[in-house]
Amino acid sequence: MSSAVTVLIPTALRPQVEGKESINLHGSSVKQIFASLTGEYPELGKRLFKSDSELNRFINVYLNDEDIRFLDNLDTAVSSGDELSIVPAIAGG
Repeated sequence: MSSAVTVLIPTALRPQVEGKESINLHGSSVKQIFASLTGEYPELGKRLFKSDSELNRFINVYLNDEDIRFLDNLDTAVSSGDELSIVPAIAGG
C-alpha cells in the first residue's frame, strides 16, 4: 500500500521544485517516493542522482532523522506521515 510522505526540500534545491519547501507524495519506499519526485521535477533528479539507482555522494537523505544509508538505503520502507529530508553535504575547512 502506498503511504503519504512529506519530502522536505532544502533552500538550495527549491528552484528545481518551483520554490516549494515540501512536497507530499505517495509510495511504499524511498525509491518510489523519489521516482515520483524526480518524475515531476526532472531537474531535481539531475541534482540528486548520479545514476538511476544511486544518489550523488554529496546528497544525504534522512527518514524521520535516520540516515537511510544506515537503513535499507533507497529500498527503505516508508509509512504514512513519515518525513524525508534531503540534505546536501556542505564542504569546507
